[in-house]
Amino acid sequence: MAPQLVLSDLDDHPSRHVDDRARLSHQKLLLAAADPNPAERQRLHDEVVMLNVAVADSIAHRYGNRGVDMDDLEQVAHMGLVKAVADYDPEVGSGFDAYAVPTIRGEIRRFFRDNCWTIRPTRRIQELQAAITAVEPTLTQRLGHMPTVPELATAVQSDATHILEALAAEGCFHPRSLDLPIGPSNPTALRESIGDLDDQLECVEQRHVLHQLLMGLCPRDLLIVQLRFFHGWSQREIGEEIGVSQMQVSRLLSSILARLRDRVRLG
Repeated sequence: MAPQLVLSDLDDHPSRHVDDRARLSHQKLLLAAADPNPAERQRLHDEVVMLNVAVADSIAHRYGNRGVDMDDLEQVAHMGLVKAVADYDPEVGSGFDAYAVPTIRGEIRRFFRDNCWTIRPTRRIQELQAAITAVEPTLTQRLGHMPTVPELATAVQSDATHILEALAAEGCFHPRSLDLPIGPSNPTALRESIGDLDDQLECVEQRHVLHQLLMGLCPRDLLIVQLRFFHGWSQREIGEEIGVSQMQVSRLLSSILARLRDRVRLG
């Protein structure tokens, strides 16, 4: 029979720490599941929690810089660890880490979903995220690996496209500051990469309205407006072009502009 690991063994062989910790956690939970004494089960559960606190803290740190204090994230991760220890089924046999990691991560996601949305997604996305969080630990333990998008879609009876949408919405927790650099190798502030407003944008609607008004003019009136305001001709030059005096051009322009103003006011 292979010698049973004890907690002190982990300190003497740091290179085997990860494998030994997972194996020892599994062994202790096997003993707890078989022990009829509630106090002994609780003692074994507490030992497994202490054995895996560093794992929970490591997962919590992956969610840092999202507007939540790290102490709060670690506390939520510890709650997820306690839940994983209590709910783990050692008879399934895929390993404690395969169950604990998604359980802890799910607890953190739930915390963000319920308390930390800066941009709140639709109820459908929130409910789908809750369903994913609920099934992911058990699914991971049963499959022996992190579930793929199609596997999650099958488990929660949803479409793969909706699963991707729900997973992508996790970025809504805390938007990046526009003062942050674009990337590690580019110190330029994010705001510098955002385009300025086109100063002609406000004129788009006005130009559209003007175009409709001009198209309502007769050919001679339209020619007068084009020559005067689009080509910069003088009234004398326009008169020579259409065969009338400068004074008549002035009267025609006044009449045309008055009609255009009236049409604008009438909408």
